[in-house]
Amino acid sequence: MGQERVQFFDTTLRDGEQSPGCSMHTTEKLRMARQLETLGVDILEAGFAIASEGDAAAIHTIASEVRGPQIASLSRARKEDIEAAARALEPARSSRIHIFLASSDIHLEYKLKITREQALEQADAAVRLAAQLVDTVEFSPEDATRTDVDFLCKIVGVAVNAGATVINLPDTVGYTIPQEYAALFRTLRQRVPGMEKVTLSCHCHDDLGMAVANSLAAIEAGARQVECTINGIGERAGNGALEEIAAAMHVRADKFPFTHGLHLEQLYPTSQLLSRTISYGPSPNKAIVGSNAFAHEAGIHQHGVLSNPLCYEIITPAAVGVPSNRMVLGKHSGRHALAHRLTELGHSLDRDALEEVYQRFIHLADRKKAVYDQDLLALLAPMPAAQT
Repeated sequence: MGQERVQFFDTTLRDGEQSPGCSMHTTEKLRMARQLETLGVDILEAGFAIASEGDAAAIHTIASEVRGPQIASLSRARKEDIEAAARALEPARSSRIHIFLASSDIHLEYKLKITREQALEQADAAVRLAAQLVDTVEFSPEDATRTDVDFLCKIVGVAVNAGATVINLPDTVGYTIPQEYAALFRTLRQRVPGMEKVTLSCHCHDDLGMAVANSLAAIEAGARQVECTINGIGERAGNGALEEIAAAMHVRADKFPFTHGLHLEQLYPTSQLLSRTISYGPSPNKAIVGSNAFAHEAGIHQHGVLSNPLCYEIITPAAVGVPSNRMVLGKHSGRHALAHRLTELGHSLDRDALEEVYQRFIHLADRKKAVYDQDLLALLAPMPAAQT
């Protein structure tokens, strides 16, 4: 029996684009979609068709030109939304409508102003309509993690009976914790008839900094689709970061013995393209794709990495498409890293000369945040030529 597969559902162009400063026009969306295809995502949520003519046009263009992943459009549980999504997806090789409908009492009462019974009726009608128009219907009970569990089971059961083959449990406001989220997936698998025919999906927000941890907990509990974004962009604090989830599954394959279709060496190029496309890039200390993710300044770390990268790097830079690790020379650096960089610059010093340069180096490093190559060469200026 082969390994089970986890599908990656990328929502960079929908949920990600909704975050401030991340709006993209059609040409930018198409360029990003092509890169996501190269990365190997299984499902590409290209937008929210009813939101604007521009969004519908972008979905239609991507559906026409990107043939690898299944193309999805978000939709409320409304006839006009579903029909707009279907029109936008018409050219797709494989199409999906992703229907969402709030299920928590706070959303039903204050946002939608409908009863639970009305929500059940809307979910049934919406899924039945969408199932006639596209290849796959996904249903998301919005704010699932703050929904009464009995009602959550009921609305999911209605969606499954109506024809939804993917059920997503979104942690819409980033409220849940890993153990609790995993338990929710197990509960649905046990209590809702027909779940053995359905793909369970997770969609996590990072309001409490646990989107990736929650996503991994869901996978352990039976989710076989994970919804995420490049660089973790998205509403408020963002979504689960695709590159972090993928890297965690790669490094900890002992805990996540699943296959997927991603080409991990495309993670960094994809992150870089998104950063160039929108108004900002990831923070320097962002896992996997941040500029400091493979940078080392502390002397003991630098010595360890130079001796064997596995001392301080659990994944190689090349594995995720980063050109190389980076030694940052500063006041925490040691003689080993200094000598290594000087050798790279063409200057091999004996022990006494290195010690003399090192003392100058730490004196300078106390006054500067980082010491650059030109600084190192300046430190060598008084050294006898025979030592360089």
